Amino acid sequence: MHDQFDTHDISPETEIGVNRARRDLLKLTAVGIATTGALSATSSAAFAQYNGSWDKTFPQNDRVDHRKVSYSNRLGILLVADLYVPKDLDRSKRHPALVIGHPFGGVKEQTSGLYAQTMAERGFITLAHDASYNGESGGQPHFISSPDIFVEDFSAGVDFLGTHELVDRSRIGVIGVCASGGFALAAAQIDPRMKGGAKYAGGGEPLSAEARLGALTAANEQRWVEFAGGETRYGALPQTVDDRTDPIVREFFDYYRTPRGAHPRSTTAISVTSDPAYFHFRPFDQVAAISPRPILLVAGENAHSLFFSEQAFAKAADPKELHIVPGAGHVDLYDRVNLIPFNKLTLFFSEHLA
Repeated sequence: MHDQFDTHDISPETEIGVNRARRDLLKLTAVGIATTGALSATSSAAFAQYNGSWDKTFPQNDRVDHRKVSYSNRLGILLVADLYVPKDLDRSKRHPALVIGHPFGGVKEQTSGLYAQTMAERGFITLAHDASYNGESGGQPHFISSPDIFVEDFSAGVDFLGTHELVDRSRIGVIGVCASGGFALAAAQIDPRMKGGAKYAGGGEPLSAEARLGALTAANEQRWVEFAGGETRYGALPQTVDDRTDPIVREFFDYYRTPRGAHPRSTTAISVTSDPAYFHFRPFDQVAAISPRPILLVAGENAHSLFFSEQAFAKAADPKELHIVPGAGHVDLYDRVNLIPFNKLTLFFSEHLA
């Protein structure tokens, strides 16, 4: 397992194409941000504090206990996660819990950890995991993506929480952040143990036949190269931006490539040969199957991905709710604690995991 990935090794060709590739991939998969509990109504972002063993991109909360845990998913891949438990929890009782997934290319020390710690402060036991093949979790080769396995990772989190001595297994919910919104939606469709979900999710419109064939051809030609021992190609955010940079790429850059959200295990690099798996990943097609369990979709008013949440809402069955955050963009809901509607999510889970 690699702890770091030197994105300077990514070829210029790959960096030039990453803007289009990332946008196309977001159209094919579910993208968005789930939101939950609040930290502060005045601070604008949670910035990195690397103090001793605390390696997160947000400050540690002294009202929450944290420890690293590991467990295997159904495929035998070892997942590494952070477990957050309120310090003032009544340990004579069992409590509601949440599985929280990170954005595509991210790690548990970033957005999902911030959400997990905040929700723990509000009374929930929370679990933020690294997806298979990413971060500290197992799976080889690293830095690949597989939507079906990422969906399985959510159910594995329910496995872990449901056997924890402090968790009421009948009161487990899920939160999907960015692409994990789609993975969480897909998991909830086939795992009724998930009693409620908050997601900023997407599904997107299909590419044109020509664009689809071109993307599939390029990715699968690359399989021959790598099978023959050639260099593995990765799509990742560029190391620098300029006036020509796509606004959406710049938005992600401002989080992943700056002290605001950068983490050494979050390279954003995903192998090019991973892309075809998303062409048939349609998490909205059966989203109505989640009913009568509730869904809360959260989206920024100015988010480029807003229409994904609108599509999911249109296809979902009741009970469902679409919450639009005024003035927020897509990545704002990664860490802008003055914009993330934590109170809304706390009320949602308090009601539906009661």
